[in-house]
Amino acid sequence: MGGRDDISWTDIKRMLAELAVRSKETDRQIKELKRQIAEQGRQIAEQGKQIVEQGRQLGGIGDKFGYFAEGMALPTMEALLRRRFHMENVAPRHRVRRGQKEQEYDVLAWANGKTNTAIVVEVKSRVKRDAIPQLIRQIESLFDFLPELAGKTRMGILAGIDWDIGVEEEAQAAGLFTARIWEDVFELTTRKGFKPRKW
Repeated sequence: MGGRDDISWTDIKRMLAELAVRSKETDRQIKELKRQIAEQGRQIAEQGKQIVEQGRQLGGIGDKFGYFAEGMALPTMEALLRRRFHMENVAPRHRVRRGQKEQEYDVLAWANGKTNTAIVVEVKSRVKRDAIPQLIRQIESLFDFLPELAGKTRMGILAGIDWDIGVEEEAQAAGLFTARIWEDVFELTTRKGFKPRKW
C-alpha cells in the first residue's frame, strides 16, 4: 500500500523513545513540584511557630507593662484605699493557694472592726469587657481562697490605663468602682453618689 500514512518500525521506535524521554521529564517535574510543596509547607509551619512565639512574647510584654503601671500607681492606690475606704491592710500581687487551686489578686485590701470590708482591685493596661466577669468571679470566690476574711463586706475596683468603649459604664452598672491610672496616679472615676454592689 505505501504512502504518507505508513509508519515505519524506525518511526515507532523513535516516537517511543521520545515518549519515554517526555515521561521521564514529567516524572522529574512532578518530583520537583512535590519537593517545592513540601518546602513551602515546612516554611509555613516555621512561620506559624514564629507567630505563636511572637504572640507569647507580646503577651509577656503586656503583662510586664501591666505590672509596671500597677507598681507606679501603687502609692496613690494605697493612699486612696486607706483614706477613702479606711482599709488597714493593702497587699499588692497577693497570691493564694488552696489545694490545687491558685488565685492572684492584683491588689487585695481589707479592714476589720467597724469597716469590716475587703476590696479586690483588678488592674489592666487595657480594660476589655471580659475584665468585668473576671473581677466579679474573684470577689465571689474570695472566701473560698481566704476563709479568714469570711463575714466581711466585699467590693471591687476595676482599674486601667486604656479602656475599651463602654466598658467603664458597664463596670459601674455591674456595681464595680472604676479607676484610671494616669502616669503614676490612681484615680476613681465613678460618679458622685455611685452606689457600689456589696457582696
